[in-house]
Amino acid sequence: MGLLERMTCGLAAGLLGLGAAGAQQMAITFDDLPAHGIKPPGMTRVDIAQSILGTLEREHMPPTYGFINGKRVDEDASSLAVLQAWRKAGQPLGNHTWAHIDLNDETPQQFEAEVTRNEPLLKQLMGDQDWHWLRYPFLHEGDTVEKREAVRDWLFAHGYKIAEVNMDFEDYLWNDPYARCLAKHDDASLQRLHDTYLATADEYYGVFRQLSQMVYGRDVKYVLLLHIGAFDAKMLPELLALYRSKGVSFVSLPEAEADPAYKDDPAVAEPTGGAGLELMMKKERLKFPPNSKPYKELDAMCR
Repeated sequence: MGLLERMTCGLAAGLLGLGAAGAQQMAITFDDLPAHGIKPPGMTRVDIAQSILGTLEREHMPPTYGFINGKRVDEDASSLAVLQAWRKAGQPLGNHTWAHIDLNDETPQQFEAEVTRNEPLLKQLMGDQDWHWLRYPFLHEGDTVEKREAVRDWLFAHGYKIAEVNMDFEDYLWNDPYARCLAKHDDASLQRLHDTYLATADEYYGVFRQLSQMVYGRDVKYVLLLHIGAFDAKMLPELLALYRSKGVSFVSLPEAEADPAYKDDPAVAEPTGGAGLELMMKKERLKFPPNSKPYKELDAMCR
């Protein structure tokens, strides 16, 4: 189906769904379990995880996948407690490669070996539940089309589903400055972090909805990328409230990825990576709407 046909079908579906509550649906996911970013003073990795898990429970969220790098457990055996806490709370886990490697720098065979190396830990933690979801580190799916398709073919042959992202505001950018500002007791900067985090999440909610309309003529079911960082944990209640204020209802990752849009393979090589909607924009040669993030401000904060 071509772009025009998809947009026509999508617009028709959108008109039929006008007025329906919860028309926008989103799955929340977390990368880099069990350890991401700098730990603030006096805070443990388990503290961060338990804060996130507590919010998920209080907010009655659907099952929320966390994507793991097994090497972190090898580096610090105590971090296994994070994964155990995630599972004790009934939350599922998926594969983020053993050492969070960059596919751009590896052959397909090297990348596949990293995926396989993570599997014993996933089997140990997940048992008979579905852990065959792969989230690409850095959202790098291959710097050549040949590499990209070779890895995808291997993943599908081994029962994997790709945990595609199509809602992202680079939340990880706030985690390290948060630890620095807490250590300095810089209340003004902490407030600024709070405000810019929510403002950027709000901006990119709009940006990715615009991409969805440009490519499909409708709201796809979104999959949001978050990280298991300390500031993410602190901000999660307000972030969920922000999305709910927009009319979002939350679904599980498998429910979101059942959207027909996820069957589309953009089949483009993009060394800088990107969410699924971004790759589809490149495939269709569509112009991105204006957008910005406070990279320099966050990097300089509380140094």
